[in-house]
Amino acid sequence: MVTAGQLGEQIDIACAGVTKVFKDFWLRPRVRAVENVDLRVHRGQVYGLLGPNGSGKSTTIKMLLGLLQPTSGRIAVLGKRPKDVDIKRSIGYLPEESYLYRFLSGRETLEYYGRLFRLDRRARRERIDMLLDMVGLEAVQDRPVGEYSKGMQRRIGLAQSLINDPQLLILDEPTSGLDPVGARQIKDLIATLAARGKTVLLCSHLLADVEDLCDRVAIMYGGRVRAEGTCDELLEQEHATLLETPELPEHIVAEVRDVLRRHALDVTKIERPRRKLESLFMEIVARARAEGVQTSGASNGGRVAEFLGGGEPTAAEDGAAGEPADDVEQFDRGLLDRLVASPKPAADGSGHPSDGMP
Repeated sequence: MVTAGQLGEQIDIACAGVTKVFKDFWLRPRVRAVENVDLRVHRGQVYGLLGPNGSGKSTTIKMLLGLLQPTSGRIAVLGKRPKDVDIKRSIGYLPEESYLYRFLSGRETLEYYGRLFRLDRRARRERIDMLLDMVGLEAVQDRPVGEYSKGMQRRIGLAQSLINDPQLLILDEPTSGLDPVGARQIKDLIATLAARGKTVLLCSHLLADVEDLCDRVAIMYGGRVRAEGTCDELLEQEHATLLETPELPEHIVAEVRDVLRRHALDVTKIERPRRKLESLFMEIVARARAEGVQTSGASNGGRVAEFLGGGEPTAAEDGAAGEPADDVEQFDRGLLDRLVASPKPAADGSGHPSDGMP
């Protein structure tokens, strides 16, 4: 049995001195997109890769996926070279833009990706049902993807990245186009997957998402990693001290000021703490749902279908029947368990699935 400590010791992504130079028609160096990048991403981590447009993030991801060959340096993904075909079954990828076949329905899209991974018919059907319910697209599963909104396309894109139960998940702007409720749902899913030992490489321009989720962060600019570490290490202000107390009456504040003045110090700022706008938004939505207010569009995950198995009701299910859940869009953790545990492809001696797929 692998312990949590052993999980953290395994390295799923390792880059050493990776450089990528694009050349022109005459093979002259034209753009140095990535220069001398070192990265180490441990199993079970959510690792944030940040940087403005043109900083080298997309090129780095393409090299990790084996789509580009580095000019120099070494890369290991899940212990093998990125071009090794065997590791492709263990990687899920959500690109920044949802490249989907617009005339396929949501269900047909997942069916297509399930066949690419050679899942047998039963495994495909069960996983597709679970994923459509999980991302809130069960009610619109038969509509062509071309008619989906951008947020709905991101949801089906996320579902396709999970169809093969990947060990490594590479997500490029996963919450782009989603409303705050949907974005909270996706963040809950990412956190749950990491807690189950999966590794997530997250690229996002929404810095609040990165701060909420990531164990470590690398900030790129001009093809180089300019800073790397935990959010606490990178964001800590060394030359200030923050004290938090219950509300203080004015005379106590005056006494505190007097004490500081005796030490040649002064209070630079006094203010009431503020909550995050996201938490206020989620509270208002939860209150509206508790009052029975209806909305249109994609749902955000409902009850698990009976044929998927029993189990204790989730917080979201309890909230639908009575008081609102603490988190409006907590994923059904039992559903995740059943998704991960769903049947693997049945194969004959040649490695082909049992339903005669080519």
